[in-house]
Amino acid sequence: MAKTQTFGDKAKKQKVTGVNVKVIKAVKSDGGSMKFQETFVRLDDVNKVTEIK
Repeated sequence: MAKTQTFGDKAKKQKVTGVNVKVIKAVKSDGGSMKFQETFVRLDDVNKVTEIK
């Protein structure tokens, strides 16, 4: 029997709203060196990047 639904059909059904943004923060450690913390944040609009804290 043939498949009635392909992976491409499933992917088309999913509505992805917003955009993923990688946020990198520099944090000073106790020893005086710099550490970088990376996180991904989902935003509704790219123009809201300046509102990330």
